[in-house]
Amino acid sequence: MKVLLISARDESGEIAAPLPLGLACVAAATERAGHDVRLLSLAAGGEGGFPIADAVPQFRPDVIGISVRNIDDQNMQRPHFLLAPLRELVAACRRVSSAPIILGGAGYSIFPQSAVTYLQADMGIKGEGEMAFPALLSWIERGAQGLPPPGAYLHNRPHMATAFVPSLDAFPLPAPGFWLHFPGGGGLRIPVQSRRGCPLDCIYCSTSAIEGRPVRRRSPESVVRWLAELRAHGFTSFYFVDNTFNLPPSYAKELCRKLIQADLGLDWWAIVYPQWVDEELADLIAKAGCTQVSLGFESGSEPVLKRLNKRFGCAEVKAISGMFSAAGIKRNGFLLLGGPGETRETVEESLAFAEALHLDGLKITVGLRIYPGTVLHSVAVAEGVVKLDDDLLWPRFYLTAGLRDWLPDRIAQYNAL
Repeated sequence: MKVLLISARDESGEIAAPLPLGLACVAAATERAGHDVRLLSLAAGGEGGFPIADAVPQFRPDVIGISVRNIDDQNMQRPHFLLAPLRELVAACRRVSSAPIILGGAGYSIFPQSAVTYLQADMGIKGEGEMAFPALLSWIERGAQGLPPPGAYLHNRPHMATAFVPSLDAFPLPAPGFWLHFPGGGGLRIPVQSRRGCPLDCIYCSTSAIEGRPVRRRSPESVVRWLAELRAHGFTSFYFVDNTFNLPPSYAKELCRKLIQADLGLDWWAIVYPQWVDEELADLIAKAGCTQVSLGFESGSEPVLKRLNKRFGCAEVKAISGMFSAAGIKRNGFLLLGGPGETRETVEESLAFAEALHLDGLKITVGLRIYPGTVLHSVAVAEGVVKLDDDLLWPRFYLTAGLRDWLPDRIAQYNAL
């Protein structure tokens, strides 16, 4: 089949939006299944200035896939719903093609049925697109008879359960040529994913809905082999987008050892959970080429950390931050303020704690985006913030009642200092 995959910039406000690793992996798996795949990269807003009216009829695809990375920008003060331009894009494709339109991506996986309905697409893929998308194409080729494959969501039809593979080595990785020809691919950090899944169950997090709870990995050898191939084509800057680079720590250490042995001369960033880090791991990460880590500690208050279901305390955050600083790695921190149990006192405690870490960067978010199926959703329902049957595709936020008139102004004041 002829398959057109579309990457649309989502206007999330990011200065340099990440390259679409998920779509690249789906493209590689679809090509391996024997299909003719083309990719279009569109700027933000509807057709984004790209001539859909010419490009689609010229290729004459049998299927059109559209990636949905984000639903909104998670900004409680000025929420920006990001699906309206994608709805315009779907409509533009409809005007020039009768091919079924299939959605996928991280944002879509959280709201599979609501997003299909709102965007007026035909189908969607929840979870691992490398497996489900080629299977859905085969189902379409067979005349769409019987039930669709696992992970497929059809408009106005019952859906099947999401399926995940135990080892990511089952999936191909995008070849260097994908990034060489992708707009911006030569000037941005190339995303790397060595693991999927997260069992940590932070009360607000949607990762398990996207990737599942069990941690599933690529072998360190396959990751390093792919990075070496990209390095041979001139790529040196990378970003590990694994939800938690250091989980499990034994895997992280083995991967770093393999990178050190390969001596590729890479510069990479990673997301680190402030637990399960010792001096050995910090040293290995630095020697393997990591120059910056994101520490998602979210709060500097012990009671709030417990309410968020974090597995660490403030002492561990401080110690781990110090290890990375001593290893010469820059540290970016994150505060997520206004969740259950937050008070003015815990807010001030968190701000003072973050300052004491002497971080290289700090991002503060006010209010927690409510995602379906999370503990925060249950809390919000119990407190009357949302109703059980509310469609959370439209952004809704949790902010402790006593802080709603104070916290936004307090953080604006803090940021202005």
